[in-house]
Amino acid sequence: MTKPLNNGPFGMYRMARAVVYGIQKVVFRVEYIGREHVPMDGSILVCSNHQSNWDPVLLASAIPKHRPLRFFAKKELFGVPVLKHILKRAGQIPVSRGEGDRQALRVVLQKLKEEEAISIFPEGTRSKDGTLGKAQAGVGFFAMRSEAHVLPIAIIGKYTFRGKLRVVIGEPIDLSRLKAEKASAQEAADLIMETIADLYMKHSFTD
Repeated sequence: MTKPLNNGPFGMYRMARAVVYGIQKVVFRVEYIGREHVPMDGSILVCSNHQSNWDPVLLASAIPKHRPLRFFAKKELFGVPVLKHILKRAGQIPVSRGEGDRQALRVVLQKLKEEEAISIFPEGTRSKDGTLGKAQAGVGFFAMRSEAHVLPIAIIGKYTFRGKLRVVIGEPIDLSRLKAEKASAQEAADLIMETIADLYMKHSFTD
């Protein structure tokens, strides 16, 4: 069983989560659907569409506080003295964007072995117009190389002041068939993104 993490490496995360949760409640009107699908035990690979710098805030708020999320952060940010301290204390993972970062890959796989929760955006970058893009193979690599629960999440709506947003958490994706068939990382990534797209379409606003 996954042990709740104490105030050690994630004390800063919990503090930041509480602050930004309060801010997002004032700035946006957010509806969370499917929180019961979040696994309470084992590692989790949280996979969501990406349209705003606010996305991590909503994801952190969607997942129970005793399952703190690790996010990727640009390695350059760890060169800023004060920010470096905050990011490290919050448990974030430095990564070099636009190139293969073997150290980051090793860190993620190790943290998944340790039954932690890692957030990754399958598209690899933010969508400029809100439409869903194609998944990069990286998310499939982590899903296929670990025993993590793959949790699909769709973030729906526009980030406008007091605008309505919907965060839909789907059931963990069953990758057993793809693993048995030794499918490629891209095939797994495509399935993950298709599941997110299904959630997005099913729960989109009609008004």
